[in-house]
Formats: sequence, structure tokens, C-alpha cells
Amino acid sequence: MTPTRIAIVLGSTRPGRKADTIGRWVHQHAAQRADELHAAFDVVDIAEYGLPHLDEATPAIMGSYAQPHTRAWAAAIGAYDGYVFVTPEYNHSTSGALKNAIDFLFAEWNDKACGFVSYGVQGGQRAVEHLRLVAAELQLAGVRSHLALTLGVDTDEDGVATTDRQIQVLDAMLDETVAWSRALSAVRD
Repeated sequence: MTPTRIAIVLGSTRPGRKADTIGRWVHQHAAQRADELHAAFDVVDIAEYGLPHLDEATPAIMGSYAQPHTRAWAAAIGAYDGYVFVTPEYNHSTSGALKNAIDFLFAEWNDKACGFVSYGVQGGQRAVEHLRLVAAELQLAGVRSHLALTLGVDTDEDGVATTDRQIQVLDAMLDETVAWSRALSAVRD
């Protein structure tokens, strides 16, 4: 069986961001379970793509990408069967950088699944609520389970202060994301 490929998308480019630390923690845990799930997990950092504010002349739904950075981003995202978005909550929403990165593409997201890990002073739940609406428009199936981390409670200067509850929720979200990603492969085919 070919492993289901899941990208753990780091949704912040802000200096001093927690997305990197939290995303790599998610990846480390997911990688330990990869054989059990028949899945492969990679970290995809939007900061590495240097995407400017959306600069494509035609809407992404047209699939006509003129800019080299858009084509590179499309190739990276299109290679995956599903996604885990690691998002901060900024002003009751996701980061502008993540929303911008999502908006660059359309077909590459279609008929795949996504899970969410959010963080913020109140756990980042409102960022995920906004992302769920965006995901639905892109034909991404957002899974029910969602890990919300409260800064300063669930995280510290060293990373995530892991608890059994967090691991249970993370495992449920990963299970659902892989299962839905695999199920939607029939739709993509």
C-alpha cells in the first residue's frame, strides 16, 4: 500500500513564531505513528516559499499560474493527499500569511482532507473556524478533531508541554485526516 502523504503546513512567517516549534512537535509525533497509519508526514513551511501578497493576475480557480513562486508552491502542495494546518490566532482569525498562501492555489487543495492544530492566548479556535470556511470553499474536507494549544499553558519556551489529553486529541485528528485523505483518493481518481 502506498503511504498517504500528509503535509504539516506551518501557517506563520512572523519572527519569533511558535508555528515552527509546534509544527515540528506535531511532525515528530506523527512520524512515530506513520507506519501504523500507513502515512508519510512532511513539514511544509510557507516561509520557505517567499510568497508575496497575492500577485497572480488570474484567479486561482483558472489554474493558470504565471509566477515561478506560485508554480513552485503549487507543485509542493499538489503532491500531498492531505494537510494539517498549524495556525496561530491573530485578531480572531488565522494569519494573513497562511490565508495568502492558501489563496494562491485552488485545484491543488481539491478533494483532500485537512486537520488543524491551533495556538493562541485562547487556544486559537477562532482561527480554525475561519479556516474551516475557507477549506469548504476549496473542497477540502476539514476533520472534526482539532488540537487547540493555549500559549503559556500548553506551550513554554522549550515547545509544547505535552499532556495525555493533547496526545489523545492529536492522535484522533491525525487518524481522521489520514482516513479522510485516503477515502477522498477515490474522488480524486
